[in-house]
Amino acid sequence: MNQVVFVLAPRLHLLDLAGAAQVFSTAADHGHPYRLSYVAERPDVPTHQGVTLRAELSWPELGPGDLVVVPGWRAERLAGTGLLSAETLGRLTAHHAAGGTVASVCAGADALGRAGLLDGRRCTTHHDVQDDLARRYPAATVVRDVLYVADDRVVTSAGIASGIDLALHLVAVRHGPAVAAQVARQMVVYARRNGDQQQASAMLRHRAHLSDAVHRVQDRIDESFAEPLPLAELARSAGVSERTLTRRFEAATGRTPLRYQQQLRVERAEYLIGHGATVEAAAHAVGFVDARMLRRLRARSA
Repeated sequence: MNQVVFVLAPRLHLLDLAGAAQVFSTAADHGHPYRLSYVAERPDVPTHQGVTLRAELSWPELGPGDLVVVPGWRAERLAGTGLLSAETLGRLTAHHAAGGTVASVCAGADALGRAGLLDGRRCTTHHDVQDDLARRYPAATVVRDVLYVADDRVVTSAGIASGIDLALHLVAVRHGPAVAAQVARQMVVYARRNGDQQQASAMLRHRAHLSDAVHRVQDRIDESFAEPLPLAELARSAGVSERTLTRRFEAATGRTPLRYQQQLRVERAEYLIGHGATVEAAAHAVGFVDARMLRRLRARSA
Protein backbone atom coordinates (compact mmCIF):
# COMPACT_ATOMS: atom_id res chain seq x y z
CA MET A 1 0.00 0.00 0.00
CA ASN A 2 2.17 2.83 -1.25
CA GLN A 3 -0.86 5.05 -1.77
CA VAL A 4 -3.78 5.52 0.60
CA VAL A 5 -6.76 7.29 -0.93
CA PHE A 6 -9.52 8.58 1.34
CA VAL A 7 -12.92 9.03 -0.30
CA LEU A 8 -14.73 11.86 1.48
CA ALA A 9 -18.53 11.85 1.67
CA PRO A 10 -20.62 14.78 2.98
CA ARG A 11 -20.99 15.05 6.77
CA LEU A 12 -18.12 12.67 7.42
CA HIS A 13 -16.82 12.31 10.97
CA LEU A 14 -13.43 13.94 11.44
CA LEU A 15 -12.05 11.14 13.61
CA ASP A 16 -13.16 8.48 11.11
CA LEU A 17 -10.79 10.19 8.69
CA ALA A 18 -8.09 11.60 10.95
CA GLY A 19 -7.48 8.46 13.04
CA ALA A 20 -6.68 6.24 10.07
CA ALA A 21 -4.82 9.02 8.24
CA GLN A 22 -2.61 9.63 11.28
CA VAL A 23 -1.59 5.96 11.41
CA PHE A 24 -0.36 5.93 7.81
CA SER A 25 1.24 9.36 8.19
CA THR A 26 3.11 8.17 11.29
CA ALA A 27 4.17 4.99 9.45
CA ALA A 28 5.58 7.23 6.72
CA ASP A 29 7.52 9.16 9.39
CA HIS A 30 9.07 5.80 10.35
CA GLY A 31 10.37 5.26 6.83
CA HIS A 32 7.48 3.47 5.11
CA PRO A 33 6.63 5.49 2.00
CA TYR A 34 2.88 6.06 2.13
CA ARG A 35 1.35 8.82 0.04
CA LEU A 36 -2.01 10.04 1.29
CA SER A 37 -4.65 11.52 -1.04
CA TYR A 38 -8.14 12.88 -0.35
CA VAL A 39 -10.74 12.76 -3.10
CA ALA A 40 -14.39 13.80 -3.24
CA GLU A 41 -17.12 14.62 -5.71
CA ARG A 42 -16.99 18.30 -4.74
CA PRO A 43 -13.91 20.29 -3.72
CA ASP A 44 -15.46 21.42 -0.42
CA VAL A 45 -16.64 18.65 1.90
CA PRO A 46 -18.66 19.58 5.01
CA THR A 47 -18.02 17.47 8.10
CA HIS A 48 -20.43 16.64 10.90
CA GLN A 49 -18.18 18.54 13.30
CA GLY A 50 -18.56 21.77 11.31
CA VAL A 51 -15.16 21.98 9.62
CA THR A 52 -15.14 22.08 5.83
CA LEU A 53 -12.39 20.05 4.16
CA ARG A 54 -10.79 20.56 0.75
CA ALA A 55 -10.38 17.53 -1.48
CA GLU A 56 -9.21 16.69 -4.98
CA LEU A 57 -11.72 15.87 -7.70
CA SER A 58 -9.39 13.60 -9.67
CA TRP A 59 -8.18 10.25 -8.40
CA PRO A 60 -4.53 9.21 -8.53
CA GLU A 61 -3.62 6.20 -10.61
CA LEU A 62 -3.87 3.14 -8.36
CA GLY A 63 -2.19 -0.24 -8.36
CA PRO A 64 -2.93 -3.55 -6.61
CA GLY A 65 -0.75 -2.58 -3.65
CA ASP A 66 -2.75 0.55 -2.88
CA LEU A 67 -5.55 1.14 -0.40
CA VAL A 68 -8.84 3.04 -0.71
CA VAL A 69 -10.60 4.04 2.51
CA VAL A 70 -14.15 5.36 2.92
CA PRO A 71 -14.46 7.17 6.28
CA GLY A 72 -17.89 7.17 7.88
CA TRP A 73 -20.41 9.93 8.28
CA ARG A 74 -23.21 10.93 10.63
CA ALA A 75 -26.11 8.52 10.06
CA GLU A 76 -28.97 7.55 12.35
CA ARG A 77 -30.01 5.36 9.43
CA LEU A 78 -28.03 4.52 6.31
CA ALA A 79 -30.60 5.20 3.58
CA GLY A 80 -30.12 8.59 2.01
CA THR A 81 -26.79 9.32 3.68
CA GLY A 82 -23.16 9.21 2.57
CA LEU A 83 -24.19 10.19 -0.92
CA LEU A 84 -21.65 8.98 -3.46
CA SER A 85 -22.23 8.68 -7.20
CA ALA A 86 -22.36 5.47 -9.19
CA GLU A 87 -19.06 6.50 -10.75
CA THR A 88 -17.33 6.72 -7.35
CA LEU A 89 -18.82 3.42 -6.23
CA GLY A 90 -17.65 1.89 -9.48
CA ARG A 91 -14.10 3.01 -8.71
CA LEU A 92 -14.25 1.10 -5.43
CA THR A 93 -15.42 -2.03 -7.20
CA ALA A 94 -12.83 -1.70 -9.96
CA HIS A 95 -9.97 -1.16 -7.53
CA HIS A 96 -10.87 -4.31 -5.62
CA ALA A 97 -11.30 -6.29 -8.83
CA ALA A 98 -7.81 -5.19 -9.87
CA GLY A 99 -6.33 -6.70 -6.70
CA GLY A 100 -6.47 -3.63 -4.45
CA THR A 101 -7.70 -3.32 -0.88
CA VAL A 102 -10.83 -1.35 0.02
CA ALA A 103 -11.63 -0.37 3.61
CA SER A 104 -14.30 1.55 5.49
CA VAL A 105 -14.75 3.13 8.88
CA CYS A 106 -18.12 3.26 10.63
CA ALA A 107 -21.01 4.03 8.25
CA GLY A 108 -18.58 3.98 5.34
CA ALA A 109 -19.41 0.26 5.12
CA ASP A 110 -22.64 1.30 3.42
CA ALA A 111 -20.66 2.67 0.47
CA LEU A 112 -18.91 -0.68 0.16
CA GLY A 113 -22.29 -2.37 0.28
CA ARG A 114 -23.66 -0.15 -2.49
CA ALA A 115 -20.54 -1.00 -4.51
CA GLY A 116 -21.36 -4.70 -4.15
CA LEU A 117 -18.24 -5.43 -2.10
CA LEU A 118 -20.03 -6.81 0.97
CA ASP A 119 -21.96 -9.57 -0.80
CA GLY A 120 -20.76 -12.97 0.40
CA ARG A 121 -18.31 -11.38 2.84
CA ARG A 122 -18.06 -10.76 6.57
CA CYS A 123 -18.16 -7.13 7.63
CA THR A 124 -18.93 -4.79 10.51
CA THR A 125 -19.92 -1.19 11.21
CA HIS A 126 -20.93 1.10 14.08
CA HIS A 127 -23.26 -0.65 16.54
CA ASP A 128 -25.99 1.95 15.92
CA VAL A 129 -26.37 0.90 12.28
CA GLN A 130 -25.43 -2.80 12.37
CA ASP A 131 -29.05 -3.92 12.04
CA ASP A 132 -29.61 -1.44 9.24
CA LEU A 133 -26.55 -2.68 7.35
CA ALA A 134 -27.70 -6.29 7.73
CA ARG A 135 -31.15 -5.43 6.34
CA ARG A 136 -29.75 -3.49 3.40
CA TYR A 137 -27.24 -6.17 2.38
CA PRO A 138 -28.69 -9.58 3.23
CA ALA A 139 -25.95 -11.32 1.22
CA ALA A 140 -23.38 -9.98 3.69
CA THR A 141 -22.59 -11.42 7.12
CA VAL A 142 -22.54 -8.56 9.63
CA VAL A 143 -20.27 -9.40 12.56
CA ARG A 144 -21.45 -7.55 15.65
CA ASP A 145 -19.50 -5.96 18.49
CA VAL A 146 -16.02 -6.25 17.01
CA LEU A 147 -13.52 -3.56 16.07
CA TYR A 148 -12.82 -4.60 12.49
CA VAL A 149 -13.23 -7.49 10.07
CA ALA A 150 -11.02 -8.36 7.10
CA ASP A 151 -12.39 -10.58 4.33
CA ASP A 152 -10.71 -10.94 0.92
CA ARG A 153 -9.18 -7.43 0.80
CA VAL A 154 -12.40 -5.82 2.07
CA VAL A 155 -11.74 -4.43 5.55
CA THR A 156 -14.51 -2.82 7.59
CA SER A 157 -14.34 -1.29 11.05
CA ALA A 158 -16.78 -0.23 13.72
CA GLY A 159 -17.34 3.31 14.91
CA ILE A 160 -15.15 6.39 14.90
CA ALA A 161 -11.89 5.56 16.78
CA SER A 162 -11.85 1.98 15.47
CA GLY A 163 -10.41 3.39 12.26
CA ILE A 164 -7.14 3.63 14.16
CA ASP A 165 -7.31 -0.09 14.96
CA LEU A 166 -8.14 -0.92 11.35
CA ALA A 167 -5.20 1.11 10.06
CA LEU A 168 -2.80 -0.38 12.62
CA HIS A 169 -3.96 -3.83 11.54
CA LEU A 170 -3.18 -3.03 7.90
CA VAL A 171 0.25 -1.68 8.87
CA ALA A 172 0.92 -4.86 10.88
CA VAL A 173 -0.11 -7.05 7.93
CA ARG A 174 2.18 -5.15 5.57
CA HIS A 175 5.18 -4.42 7.79
CA GLY A 176 4.83 -6.70 10.83
CA PRO A 177 3.51 -6.19 14.35
CA ALA A 178 6.69 -4.49 15.58
CA VAL A 179 6.15 -1.59 13.16
CA ALA A 180 2.49 -1.35 14.13
CA ALA A 181 3.50 -1.27 17.80
CA GLN A 182 5.98 1.53 17.11
CA VAL A 183 3.32 3.55 15.29
CA ALA A 184 0.83 2.99 18.10
CA ARG A 185 3.40 4.07 20.66
CA GLN A 186 4.19 7.23 18.68
CA MET A 187 0.48 8.03 18.60
CA VAL A 188 0.15 7.31 22.36
CA VAL A 189 -2.24 4.47 21.51
CA TYR A 190 -0.71 2.00 23.92
CA ALA A 191 -3.84 -0.13 24.32
CA ARG A 192 -3.38 -1.68 20.88
CA ARG A 193 -6.70 -3.43 20.22
CA ASN A 194 -7.36 -6.33 17.89
CA GLY A 195 -10.37 -7.15 15.77
CA ASP A 196 -12.60 -10.19 16.17
CA GLN A 197 -9.80 -12.68 16.78
CA GLN A 198 -7.50 -13.33 19.70
CA GLN A 199 -4.38 -11.18 19.74
CA ALA A 200 -1.95 -12.88 17.37
CA SER A 201 1.39 -11.69 18.72
CA ALA A 202 3.02 -10.96 22.04
CA MET A 203 4.39 -7.84 20.36
CA LEU A 204 0.84 -6.50 20.46
CA ARG A 205 -0.60 -8.22 23.52
CA HIS A 206 1.89 -6.68 25.95
CA ARG A 207 1.79 -3.07 24.78
CA ALA A 208 -1.21 -1.90 26.82
CA HIS A 209 0.81 0.14 29.33
CA LEU A 210 2.33 3.61 29.68
CA SER A 211 5.91 2.84 30.79
CA ASP A 212 8.20 4.55 28.29
CA ALA A 213 11.25 2.68 29.58
CA VAL A 214 9.52 -0.67 29.07
CA HIS A 215 8.32 0.34 25.59
CA ARG A 216 11.92 1.17 24.64
CA VAL A 217 13.13 -2.22 25.85
CA GLN A 218 10.27 -3.96 24.03
CA ASP A 219 11.27 -2.14 20.84
CA ARG A 220 14.82 -3.46 21.26
CA ILE A 221 13.66 -7.03 21.92
CA ASP A 222 11.09 -6.95 19.10
CA GLU A 223 13.77 -5.94 16.61
CA SER A 224 16.40 -8.48 17.74
CA PHE A 225 14.69 -11.28 19.65
CA ALA A 226 16.77 -13.94 17.85
CA GLU A 227 20.00 -12.41 19.21
CA PRO A 228 21.48 -12.68 22.73
CA LEU A 229 20.18 -9.69 24.71
CA PRO A 230 21.83 -9.48 28.15
CA LEU A 231 19.73 -7.82 30.82
CA ALA A 232 22.53 -5.30 31.48
CA GLU A 233 22.39 -4.16 27.84
CA LEU A 234 18.61 -3.80 27.94
CA ALA A 235 18.79 -1.85 31.19
CA ARG A 236 21.33 0.56 29.69
CA SER A 237 19.06 1.16 26.69
CA ALA A 238 16.29 2.14 29.11
CA GLY A 239 18.53 4.21 31.34
CA VAL A 240 17.68 2.24 34.49
CA SER A 241 19.26 -0.44 36.63
CA GLU A 242 18.74 -4.13 35.90
CA ARG A 243 16.66 -4.54 39.04
CA THR A 244 14.48 -1.54 38.19
CA LEU A 245 13.98 -2.73 34.63
CA THR A 246 12.94 -6.20 35.74
CA ARG A 247 10.49 -4.77 38.26
CA ARG A 248 8.96 -2.30 35.78
CA PHE A 249 8.88 -4.83 32.95
CA GLU A 250 7.05 -7.41 35.06
CA ALA A 251 4.59 -4.80 36.33
CA ALA A 252 3.84 -3.65 32.77
CA THR A 253 3.76 -6.97 30.91
CA GLY A 254 3.40 -9.69 33.53
CA ARG A 255 6.70 -11.33 32.60
CA THR A 256 10.45 -10.74 32.73
CA PRO A 257 12.36 -9.44 29.71
CA LEU A 258 13.78 -12.94 29.18
CA ARG A 259 10.34 -14.57 29.26
CA TYR A 260 9.08 -11.94 26.81
CA GLN A 261 11.97 -12.64 24.44
CA GLN A 262 11.39 -16.39 24.73
CA GLN A 263 7.71 -15.91 23.93
CA LEU A 264 8.57 -14.03 20.75
CA ARG A 265 11.02 -16.78 19.78
CA VAL A 266 8.47 -19.53 20.36
CA GLU A 267 5.76 -17.68 18.38
CA ARG A 268 8.12 -17.21 15.44
CA ALA A 269 9.26 -20.83 15.67
CA GLU A 270 5.63 -22.02 15.63
CA TYR A 271 5.09 -19.99 12.47
CA LEU A 272 8.15 -21.52 10.80
CA ILE A 273 7.17 -25.05 11.82
CA GLY A 274 3.66 -24.44 10.52
CA HIS A 275 5.20 -23.53 7.17
CA GLY A 276 7.28 -26.68 6.85
CA ALA A 277 10.44 -26.07 8.88
CA THR A 278 11.74 -28.78 11.17
CA VAL A 279 11.85 -28.11 14.90
CA GLU A 280 15.65 -28.05 14.74
CA ALA A 281 15.72 -25.55 11.87
CA ALA A 282 13.13 -23.33 13.53
CA ALA A 283 15.03 -23.39 16.83
CA HIS A 284 18.24 -22.20 15.18
CA ALA A 285 16.38 -19.56 13.13
CA VAL A 286 14.99 -17.91 16.27
CA GLY A 287 18.23 -18.01 18.24
CA PHE A 288 18.18 -21.21 20.31
CA VAL A 289 21.46 -23.14 20.41
CA ASP A 290 19.56 -26.40 19.96
CA ALA A 291 15.99 -27.61 19.80
CA ARG A 292 15.71 -28.85 23.40
CA MET A 293 14.90 -25.44 24.85
CA LEU A 294 12.33 -24.83 22.13
CA ARG A 295 10.67 -28.16 22.84
CA ARG A 296 10.53 -27.38 26.57
CA LEU A 297 9.04 -23.93 26.00
CA ARG A 298 6.49 -25.26 23.50
CA ALA A 299 5.43 -27.93 26.01
CA ARG A 300 5.14 -25.30 28.74
CA SER A 301 2.86 -23.10 26.62
CA ALA A 302 0.72 -25.98 25.31
